[in-house]
Amino acid sequence: MTMYCPITISFLEKGSTVNSANYCELLRQVKKDIKNKRRGHQSKGVILHHDNARPHTAAQTVQTINELSWELLPHPPYSPDLAPSDFHLFGPLKAFTRGTKFESDNEVKSVVSDWLRHQSKDFYAEGIRKLVHRWEKCVTVLGDYVEKKKKSKLLSVLEVLIPKNSPYLLNDPRI
Repeated sequence: MTMYCPITISFLEKGSTVNSANYCELLRQVKKDIKNKRRGHQSKGVILHHDNARPHTAAQTVQTINELSWELLPHPPYSPDLAPSDFHLFGPLKAFTRGTKFESDNEVKSVVSDWLRHQSKDFYAEGIRKLVHRWEKCVTVLGDYVEKKKKSKLLSVLEVLIPKNSPYLLNDPRI
């Protein structure tokens, strides 16, 4: 049975930046949390998806992922639209906290952690389902941004020369 809810919630200290060392430590913590919170489920067979930010692609990170025996789902360059946190999680979280004045960093951590824990399993499952759809769209547009409906210059020129309803363009999957 697949479970959809946060396994690990982690915050960086104020002024810190994600780097390979702290990202690798987070990955190791996730592995421990899988063992502790998902008893009976293996911490191997994990498919990890992250973007191509430097801390995610550094040699130390790649080595850690290999040591954990996790599979890395490839991420096309310059395509942040595939990260479920970007397209599914942060929008609703921002909407929930919009207009809230926080008194401390600990209050922010508490509110965010509570919000994450109180989302339904269906909420997280929907993010994974959307990922499949976005991957299909990404493949269709040959790795271009998923959100943008960007046309190549060639297609723009062709549209001037050949009307949109022409059978020559109707079969082009990029339109």
